[in-house]
Amino acid sequence: MKLALILILTVGLCCCGPASNGTQASPEEAKAYIRSLSLSGVEMKAAESFGGQQLVEITGKITNKGGRALKKVELICIFNDPYNQVIFRDTVAIVRADRGGLKAAETKDFRLPFDTIPKTWNQTLPQMVIGGVLFE
Repeated sequence: MKLALILILTVGLCCCGPASNGTQASPEEAKAYIRSLSLSGVEMKAAESFGGQQLVEITGKITNKGGRALKKVELICIFNDPYNQVIFRDTVAIVRADRGGLKAAETKDFRLPFDTIPKTWNQTLPQMVIGGVLFE
């Protein structure tokens, strides 16, 4: 299976939360902060289930190189067909408050399972866009 990692960190930002002083963070502040986030060790595995359905799993690590703690980070995964047409898009939280969030200078593993990607998918790693952050 051919793998290609395309990582876009500044497109699609949608979310902001309270800043450390209790005021609402602006979308511009959240957008600027995503430059402090990095993905590494991203890998993709595909397997067929007993029912013949394809299960794709993407794993990796996210690192917060900034000085603020995060409650949530959303990742948008964009899958294409062989003609580079977008055929499937999914937004998944890779950092969540109920799993401890992501503190400053912390790295955490993430795992994204997909079982609804159309069969016309080009079998390459999707584009991955950090689509939102929520500050603690």
